[in-house]
Amino acid sequence: MKRTRCGSISLCMDKKTFQIAIDGPVAAGKGTTAKMVAQRLGYLYVDTGAMYRSLTLYAKNSKVDWNDEDEIVKLLENDLPKVALSIPTELEKDGRLCTVKLNGTDVSWQIRTEEISQGVSVITQYAGVRDYITPLAREIGQRQNVVMEGRDITTVVLPDADLKIYMDADPKERAMRRHRELMSRGEDVSYEEVFTQLVERDKRDSERTIAPLKKAQNAWILDTTGMTIDEVANMIVERVNKQREI
Repeated sequence: MKRTRCGSISLCMDKKTFQIAIDGPVAAGKGTTAKMVAQRLGYLYVDTGAMYRSLTLYAKNSKVDWNDEDEIVKLLENDLPKVALSIPTELEKDGRLCTVKLNGTDVSWQIRTEEISQGVSVITQYAGVRDYITPLAREIGQRQNVVMEGRDITTVVLPDADLKIYMDADPKERAMRRHRELMSRGEDVSYEEVFTQLVERDKRDSERTIAPLKKAQNAWILDTTGMTIDEVANMIVERVNKQREI
């Protein structure tokens, strides 16, 4: 498959880079925590999920059925959609963790709907889709200090990361977090719907053949149930600082 680079991501070289890889299910707190940790350490934050979500949106806008693997892969091979991630500018600071552009158009919030959440768990099962994104994410992680989060970062993208974390929380608490997030953006969805969809996605993500969601053998299992984002970020930063002192 042809591949293209995410050209808008600026890369800063570091002779002694440090990689923090975070995996975990939806609404475990990965994104907000990873962004906070990156800011405190001065590292680059990379949301691989946003990259996959952008391709999901692209397929939808191209009227390609998410369940048609051959057509999805063909679409990527032919069109080479460009996904760019960047730190939000002052004008873009509206609660987003990063600015995501698809072929130059800001889609930071379009990719965060519940519809796209359901679609992304389908297309990430396709080897051709993962082959499109994985090399881009891996290259970024190998060239600078990063905090990278997703669902196969510790096992596939950055298996040799300096710190590997599997972040989780009680499913009911994760559903409440996700429900609050969707309601705050004006989406009319019940908690029961969110919980059901969350459980279904957990099952799909953990049982898919290609790069399933699982705990890496030497990952730090971090249960965020009942914890604030600030508390979780503090724990991670403290651990990084201790490791870098060794």
